[in-house]
Amino acid sequence: MEMEIERAAAGDAPGIVGMRRAAEEWLARQGIWQWPPGLLTSTQVEAQIATHEWYVARAPDGRLAGAFRLLWSDPRVWRERDAFAAYVHGLMTDRTFAGAGVGARILAWVADRAREKGAGMVRLDCVANNPRLRQYYVDLGFNEVGRHKLDERWTAVLLERRLLRDEARC
Repeated sequence: MEMEIERAAAGDAPGIVGMRRAAEEWLARQGIWQWPPGLLTSTQVEAQIATHEWYVARAPDGRLAGAFRLLWSDPRVWRERDAFAAYVHGLMTDRTFAGAGVGARILAWVADRAREKGAGMVRLDCVANNPRLRQYYVDLGFNEVGRHKLDERWTAVLLERRLLRDEARC
């Protein structure tokens, strides 16, 4: 699928929050406890956009097909393993684009940005009780490298993909 990935603008906040709410509801219907409803607020997204953390994937018609945060350090989740790497958070795809390769395209784009910045890996985490999502990341070349209990209901599976300098770029 053709798409443009770019830094989110202030006007993207409502679309990001709406996509997140739809993802929360969809996950809940699947019986997956991953993102509690309303945990991510508009105020948080607006602040994170202002610090250049959010990116969006736009379809050719301008609709948001996906969104994610990109950080270069993540000591809260990765703790003593924190290192210079591309950390992806909140990766989501609008349900109307499900199955169109949006997530894979986003992660390939992130890998290119990581190489440009000299980072040797892309890292992310996902909830342990979502085996389908964990397998999706493994199928994209990520390896499970640990677990981290964040609270009584949320155990994060830590995944990383080491990058080769000569890998094809997206």
